[in-house]
Amino acid sequence: MADRLILKKYPNRRLYDTEQSSYVTLTQVAEMVKKGREIQVLDAKTEEDVTAFILSQIIMEEARNKNNLLPVSLLHLIIQYGENVLNEFFEKYLELAINNYLAYRNAYQEQFKKWLEMGMDLSTFSPQKMAPFAGINSFLDLFPQVRGGKASDAADGDDRTEKADRADKTGE
Repeated sequence: MADRLILKKYPNRRLYDTEQSSYVTLTQVAEMVKKGREIQVLDAKTEEDVTAFILSQIIMEEARNKNNLLPVSLLHLIIQYGENVLNEFFEKYLELAINNYLAYRNAYQEQFKKWLEMGMDLSTFSPQKMAPFAGINSFLDLFPQVRGGKASDAADGDDRTEKADRADKTGE
């Protein structure tokens, strides 16, 4: 992740990017965060860290646009218990849960990608090797391009199987 970007928040609610020497909008800040950039927002007058407030404001803007960020029942709980219970929950557990979810999702996507890259052409295996997978033939018939041809080539697939059998028996 890149170094932390310092933004200054002025009383007129404008945010100043100290790196680019220009004003930025909340939408631009959201894009920076989505790209993995860590930001810190300081009040220009008091130097108070107001990062949480600005990030919360971004989340609320997105919720207002989509009208479905958090379920109403959860919002009721947040208001009802406020800082007491939910602050600890958000600090300790929610971040951990989201990080774990992202790690598992990425691992799943990587594994699925590896399976796709393997791209085994099952039609090259001999029938003896394919016996445990015999039930898959009817499924593969739904995808004729997997078998290397058009739907009308299904009969040709039987010829290829017979040729493969002969090749295995003769050692070719």
